[in-house]
Amino acid sequence: MITTRLGSTGRTISSRRRRAIAGVGAAALLLAVAACGSGNQAAPISADATTSANAAPVSGTTPASTALRSSTPPSSILPSSTESSLAGATSGLKPIDQAALQLLVDTTIKDQLIPGAVLVLSTPQGDFTVSSGTTEIGVQSPPDANTHFRIASNTKTMTAAVVLQLAQEGKLELTDPVSKYVSGVPGGDSITVEQLLKMRTGLYNYTNAQQMATSLDDDPTREWTPQELLDIAFAQPANFAPDAEFEYSNTNYVLLGLIIEKVDGKPLATSFQDRLFGPLGMTNTELPAGASFTIPDPFAHGYLYGSSSIALFGEPAYTPEQIAAAKDGTLQPTDYTDVNHSFAFGAGNVISTAHDLVTWTKALVGGQVLDAEYQKLWLDSPQMEDPDKPGGLWYGYGITRQSWGSNNLIYHGGETAGYNSKMAVETTNDVTLVLWTTLTVDVDKEQQTANTLMLKVLDQIMVQSPLAVTAADLTAPPTTG
Repeated sequence: MITTRLGSTGRTISSRRRRAIAGVGAAALLLAVAACGSGNQAAPISADATTSANAAPVSGTTPASTALRSSTPPSSILPSSTESSLAGATSGLKPIDQAALQLLVDTTIKDQLIPGAVLVLSTPQGDFTVSSGTTEIGVQSPPDANTHFRIASNTKTMTAAVVLQLAQEGKLELTDPVSKYVSGVPGGDSITVEQLLKMRTGLYNYTNAQQMATSLDDDPTREWTPQELLDIAFAQPANFAPDAEFEYSNTNYVLLGLIIEKVDGKPLATSFQDRLFGPLGMTNTELPAGASFTIPDPFAHGYLYGSSSIALFGEPAYTPEQIAAAKDGTLQPTDYTDVNHSFAFGAGNVISTAHDLVTWTKALVGGQVLDAEYQKLWLDSPQMEDPDKPGGLWYGYGITRQSWGSNNLIYHGGETAGYNSKMAVETTNDVTLVLWTTLTVDVDKEQQTANTLMLKVLDQIMVQSPLAVTAADLTAPPTTG
């Protein structure tokens, strides 16, 4: 079966659904990011914090007071193969207008029946924050950049970062077999840590199992252990031999979470707090305890029409009757806010805010999290997902890279029942983008709502629009690395 990855769950869709979605255009599929299926402002990074390019990155042993430094301009930290295309780094942006952005977000959430959304842009022209809608259906409660939401598979960027920190500290090797740290993995002697990071193991994606969707629908607050998730995955045969091809699987990142706990000698939540959230001042970000199914105040409720299976693996398709009922208001979306995200251990269980995710995205791409050697490894890690589409998506150590024209986007996304989000840096023009929505997919085309909004925002602010990408561009070699 030919499959197309649409979202954070690494869900695969049937040929019937693929045909239904094929009409949305090359760019919408081109930029569909892998994802999981998810108060007080943190101190911003300021010019006063600038140090040399060799300043110490964030680590588990770096005091919070010294860990922060202003990020190197993203255009200066690209893989060497992209550097030649970056002359005139800000020339690729149109004039950005706050009112036009507000109108775009307002119109999009109305058209797609999204209850609420937040967009934060950081650009050479200034910073822009747009919020629209409400945090809860039936309540006048506008969201903002400090509203908590489930970031879903954006969590993978954090899991990968801690694994790389442990490698740079000499506590593990990326070539180590997974069997060195976790027993009972089918073919574990032949699967490496690096292959887990790059989604090249062939291990079955447990969130594609119907029993997972049934549990999220019928028993949403259930606490899952990592072993229970792996048991679902390992009950199915591997889809291919290690490193034979790419396939997005949350199973890989559950295993990486367990490896972190074993090597770092502490719970995954503590590793994240000590190594990432604390040093970077991300005071509104947490990996909640396994038993927790609530979100800290203030938070946005998350919604989805129909079963969680639509977020997890794209089935069933909405019927014409459901679409019509949703549009006339007689069908309301289900509130999935209280789903216990222990079901996405290491793969999608972090809670954050748009403000904190901007801090995280800038730090990760700007070289504040890893040392120079491992930052280069991270930047160079993306590998073609489909060898027949070298101009398409490239996936690496918990990150996706996509190029069009002279533009280079480094990003990830999060899709879970109730929430959809994107975090990205367009390195050519030094643009950081974070956005989230509280409806996983729209009812018309079952497309990720945040992905649709991201494409519209990039189309509005960039001289070279990703919406101009054609199917032929996907088969052409990328021009920026």
